[in-house]
Amino acid sequence: METTRCAVLDIEASGFGRHSYPIEIGYVREDGQAWCSLIHPTDDWCHWDQDAERVHGISRDLLLQHGRAPLQVAQQLNQALDGRTVFCDGWAHDYSWLATLFEAAGIGQRFRLDSIHRLLRDAQLERLDALRAEGFQVLSVDRHRASSDALVLQWALARLLEPQTSG
Repeated sequence: METTRCAVLDIEASGFGRHSYPIEIGYVREDGQAWCSLIHPTDDWCHWDQDAERVHGISRDLLLQHGRAPLQVAQQLNQALDGRTVFCDGWAHDYSWLATLFEAAGIGQRFRLDSIHRLLRDAQLERLDALRAEGFQVLSVDRHRASSDALVLQWALARLLEPQTSG
């Protein structure tokens, strides 16, 4: 049986709210190609939430030392995801953070971000958290980072979207 896979994107951020910004972005495409990058904050990206740092484990110093420029990250995303619809589980926040990234980069986004809620019925959404928890174990993922979260979400979605066999 062929597994249904879709492109998935995840973003870690400096916190929540108006002044938050993306600090790490990762994706997994339908073909399994994955990529992740830390993002170097621009001079006007100042908001930092210690509670968010405790969740994702990324310090601002790490971003300053190893983050890529927003333009470089946005260009990579456009190149790899051009023309695709990419799904996320936190659309309201991810859409805003992605817009913040592309605005800082000064280029247009060439792919569409959409919510997994467009793919799943209510009964499937109710199973998502349990499947995601299983995915972290099955895939031996032990950290809450953008690429890991995207991989686990893709795995869970594939199971929820598998064609059901009658019999």
